[in-house]
Amino acid sequence: MSTAPLRALRVLISGAGVAGPALALRLADYGARVTVVEIAPQLRGSGFAVDFRGPTHTAVLQRLGVLDDLRARQTHGSALACVDEHDREIFTLPAAFTGGELEVRRRDLSRLLHERGADRVEYLFGDTITSLHDAGTDVRVEFRNSGTRPFDLVIGADGMHSTVRRLTFGEEHRFLQPLGYHIAGWELPNTFGFDGSSRYFNVPGRMVSIVPDPRDSARATAMVVFRSTGPAVDWHDQNAQKKLIAHTFADLPWHVPAVLATLTDACDLYFDAIAKVYCPDWTHGRIALLGDAAWGVTLGGMGVGTGLVGAHILAGELASAETHHRVAFAAYEQRMRAYAGRWQKGANPGKFLAPATRLGLALRNRLLAASVVQRIVLSGTKSLATDANLPDYP
Repeated sequence: MSTAPLRALRVLISGAGVAGPALALRLADYGARVTVVEIAPQLRGSGFAVDFRGPTHTAVLQRLGVLDDLRARQTHGSALACVDEHDREIFTLPAAFTGGELEVRRRDLSRLLHERGADRVEYLFGDTITSLHDAGTDVRVEFRNSGTRPFDLVIGADGMHSTVRRLTFGEEHRFLQPLGYHIAGWELPNTFGFDGSSRYFNVPGRMVSIVPDPRDSARATAMVVFRSTGPAVDWHDQNAQKKLIAHTFADLPWHVPAVLATLTDACDLYFDAIAKVYCPDWTHGRIALLGDAAWGVTLGGMGVGTGLVGAHILAGELASAETHHRVAFAAYEQRMRAYAGRWQKGANPGKFLAPATRLGLALRNRLLAASVVQRIVLSGTKSLATDANLPDYP
């Protein structure tokens, strides 16, 4: 392999979350001319903390050259205490359960990957793809604001509501399977006196949590999970989302009224249905999907780590195959389907966080209060994230 096997290869990546900038960084290392388009006007500041587990995640972070910097920015996770309406502990999960071996803020990871490649990667913020035409020799891409440009390859790393997937493979409803729950989160002042451990409060089908900011004791993050019982809410309509959250949780005790009181002024609300992506094909011609666009699970515990593994493998296979993208795409899809499928199969975070019935909630609480069950679950998540055959590309 030459030192710049992808020299002059023109690659467009849709999505500047985590997987997109990671792929851009690796492709630039191999000499590619990379452009990243992101519909948001700047890097997103919202999102929950993300964690990494096991030697596979660590190896990929090392090869991306960001492991030491992330360790300097890590939040160390926090214990998770499930409490009743009087704030009495039902069970507590240790920090290793919620934070893995390395936990960082999603925005810190995204910013670091962006900074590492910003001098070699073109970023188009506040823009999006409106059409794709794969002509066989290149892909003609029409942007909303940046005209029409040709690229050799287009990669959709634009999340579970992927524009690239919709334009290439079909409408979203064909690939996105709702799992019967919604999730929302926003930042708020920490007026609750919580320091260190997170607090979770449950009733059947609904959950409210308050997670103190480990770097700023005056701040916290609220997260709510609830069963989807009414008509779908437009995920672009933030006012409708806030009304739905307020209505759903209006009758709950604990600190819920104080949490809801901060919702009106929340300027960076995260809201979505909890869902899985099932996409029979991840590649088509000169176009490929990466990360949540291909295999996502909302709030999937290893989704970000798996996206970085995918970026590492896709870039490595493209470099190994040099100009033969079909060979590279086939190898990438073969390697990643087994790895991503292990943790995606059977996953439904909503059922775990907000069991639908009193019996289900009581059973979950009883199981997780047992230390032996905690050890089994912790060991299982680490093994799911580990791939003994992770390629070590030059």
